[in-house]
Amino acid sequence: MAKFDIKDVFYPKFFSVLKKGYTKKQFTKDLFSGIIGGIVWLPLAIPFAVASGVSPDKGIVTAIIAGFLISLLGGSRVQIGGPTGAFVIIIAGVVSQYGLDGLMISTILAGIFMIMFGLLKLGSLLRFIPHPLVVGFTSGIALTIFSTQIKDALGLEIANVPAGLVDKWGVYFESLGTTNYWALGITVATIVISLTFNKLTNKIPGSFVAIILVSALVAIFDIPVTTIESMFGEIKGSLALSIPEIHWENVGNYVQPAITIALLGSIESLLSAVVADGMIGSHHRSNTELIGQGIANIITPLFGGIPATGAIARTATNIKNGGRTPVAGIVHAITLLLIMLCLGNYAKLIPMSCLAGILIVVAYNMSEWRSFASILRGSPYDIIILLVTFFLTVLVDLTVAIEVGIVLASLMFMKRMADNGEAILKNDLDTNTMENYDDIPKGIEIYEISGPFFFGAAKHFSEVLKGRPDSTKILIIRMRHVPFMDETGERNFQEAIKSLQTDNKKIILSGVQPNVRKSLDKSRISFLIGKGNIHDNFDAALAHAKEALNEGKQTGELTNHKLNFNPK
Repeated sequence: MAKFDIKDVFYPKFFSVLKKGYTKKQFTKDLFSGIIGGIVWLPLAIPFAVASGVSPDKGIVTAIIAGFLISLLGGSRVQIGGPTGAFVIIIAGVVSQYGLDGLMISTILAGIFMIMFGLLKLGSLLRFIPHPLVVGFTSGIALTIFSTQIKDALGLEIANVPAGLVDKWGVYFESLGTTNYWALGITVATIVISLTFNKLTNKIPGSFVAIILVSALVAIFDIPVTTIESMFGEIKGSLALSIPEIHWENVGNYVQPAITIALLGSIESLLSAVVADGMIGSHHRSNTELIGQGIANIITPLFGGIPATGAIARTATNIKNGGRTPVAGIVHAITLLLIMLCLGNYAKLIPMSCLAGILIVVAYNMSEWRSFASILRGSPYDIIILLVTFFLTVLVDLTVAIEVGIVLASLMFMKRMADNGEAILKNDLDTNTMENYDDIPKGIEIYEISGPFFFGAAKHFSEVLKGRPDSTKILIIRMRHVPFMDETGERNFQEAIKSLQTDNKKIILSGVQPNVRKSLDKSRISFLIGKGNIHDNFDAALAHAKEALNEGKQTGELTNHKLNFNPK
């Protein structure tokens, strides 16, 4: 029996970076990135707390405590953690049903679940979450966030806003006569400044500039709009332990929201880590990241914080400012703490309509409307998963949406396997049975994908294609045994092809079955590859590849081999 080594699942990047050696030059870059990030993201921690139905200081506390722990104990070099828009719906629901103590207990339980995910080495399994499911609940969250901000964006005088989406909009239309046009103007100005400034520079968020300018104007000219101070009172400028009151007989009520927080936080943090890897050419440790996130979500509520995860926007800002190690995230958190202690009280001057404008921009960026529209042009199975998840998120509950979405995706996959089982035998276009690849010219590599190219296999395939040697000029991908591709498979396949073409490698497909060809045409992968590079059989594909080499496209030497990829 193999001996268990904790480093196999938990070895924070912070400690491995220090072990390899940490230079003064890199510290200077991390210090600069952390300070700038702390300054510009302090006001932006507030809207997520407000939209979640808790006081603004809880967003700041979360950014400090969770941000520090995620950088110190996480598995990514550059991940910046804190409150995010993804949690708004679930937090608001838990607070309205169980109160702040219920939220704290749910978050702590979620942290325990995340640690268990990491210890069980489940980090890599998140690739089995299909893309339409992620887009469905993300777009649903975006619409919900947008809907919750209409009252503050228009300055409407509404005592109690209904929880349901349809009822909420009904009350909004009934209350249009109470619109505060100063608030509306501030909302529009915030949106314009946020979007315009982001086009000028990507190092400082436009929303930060909007908050500073708008808050100053409101304070100087005493513009009659609701501010954080008039809504919530003073903002606490300190950290203090806050132990929740636990009624053990009610703990079972918190398990479902805790699982939702854990799943959502895990998906969000690992997606952010993957994006960061692509930006800096690194590799995160997924199980370590989950454990680090779990510890952060256990400790943060004890200081009054809310659920936290890796934030893609903040992580990207950190990278663009030169941050390359967890030290930048630690400095980021310390900077936030110092600002909160010294200057945090000025945050009370921020108008609620300004926060609404920022959250409307956040909702737009979260909406993934391009991906949404792209999926609607694809497979009926992906469309069903997308729409069911989206409408359940918007009209019912995020927890239900994720649970039903995962089950539905599994059922749809089994249905597609059953529908295509017989088609595999009837539509084997690539009948060439040649097994000897010794005569293949150098400079050509041959891949064969066996089985359905679905969401669980797509990520692995992309990883297999990484790191092809420079001497490889042409890749022939045999797809005779691929009965179908789902939307996630198409998306990953497209990204892999673009990456290979960037490295000046030619892609040729052979044995593409009719169902797969339709998917390639709909997703425009056929146009990306070139229709002349897609062949019914291997002999034609090989002849085409040899012709390309004879035209002078071969350089260097390559040991020829066939690489099999079986996603089943």
